[in-house]
Amino acid sequence: MSGLTKFVSGHNNWKLVDIHIDIASFKKGSVRSAFPEMIEECKAGLMDIVVVKNISKLGRDTVEVLDAINTLREAEVRIIFRQEELDTLTVGSSLLISTIEACTQAENETRSDNIKWGIKQRASNGNLGFYRRKCYGYDKDKNGDLVINKEQAEIVELIFDLYLGGKSILGIVKDLKDRNIKSPTGKDNWPKRSVEEMLSNEKYIGISVVNVGGEEGQIYKLNNSHPAIISKEMFDVVQEEKQKRSNVVVDENGTHRSNKKYSSKK
Repeated sequence: MSGLTKFVSGHNNWKLVDIHIDIASFKKGSVRSAFPEMIEECKAGLMDIVVVKNISKLGRDTVEVLDAINTLREAEVRIIFRQEELDTLTVGSSLLISTIEACTQAENETRSDNIKWGIKQRASNGNLGFYRRKCYGYDKDKNGDLVINKEQAEIVELIFDLYLGGKSILGIVKDLKDRNIKSPTGKDNWPKRSVEEMLSNEKYIGISVVNVGGEEGQIYKLNNSHPAIISKEMFDVVQEEKQKRSNVVVDENGTHRSNKKYSSKK
C-alpha cells in the first residue's frame, strides 16, 4: 500500500481522499466490505481516480473486474493499474479487456499452482488434514486424530479373516447379512465394492495414503499415522490372495487372464 500512496503523492495536483483495503478470501461470495464503500464514494463524486495495485485486486475473476470497471466508468472515474501499467484514460476498451482476461487467467493459474504446491508441501511433511480422514473402523478424538472404534474394528478383522478363510466377496457380504451386521451406512446389505476396498485399504495397517493431483498426481504415504487394526503380515497375505483369485497372469505373452477359475467357500 505504501507504494500506491507514494505514487499518488508524486502527483502534485492529486489529493489522497481515501484508502480502501479488503482482506478476504478469493472464494465467490466472500465479504468485501471496503470495495462497495469505494464504489459508493466514486458514485457520489468524491473521487476522480482509483489507483489499484493490480487487476486481481479489483475482482476475483474477469467478470468481476469488468463489472467494476464499467461501474467506475459510468461514474466517470479513471482507473490506474500500477503493476500492469494500464490506465483507462489512455487505453482502448478492446486492449483493456484482452489484457484483463490474460492477466486474470495467469493470476488464477498462479494461485492454483500455489495451492497445489502448498498441499504437496503439507503432504510431504505429514501435515495434510487428509491423512486423518476417517474410515470405517475409526473415530476421531478431540484433537482430530484417528482412534480405533473397537466394535467396528472387530468387523474389519472378521472381513479379513473370512477372506483368508476362503470366502468370496459375495460370500462375505452374505455372511455379514446373516450375522445382522449393518453396513457402514447402516443398511442390511453391504455393497460389494465396500468390502473390496476395505481389503485393499492400507489405512487398516496404520498407513495413510493421499493422492495429490488426481489420476496423474503424486502419491504420498504417511507410515504409522494412526493405530493399525490389521497386521502388516495379514494385509500382505490378503493382497497376494486377491492377486491369485483375480486370474490375472503376467508372462512372456503379456498380461492376461488364465483359464483357471477360483472356487470360493460360499
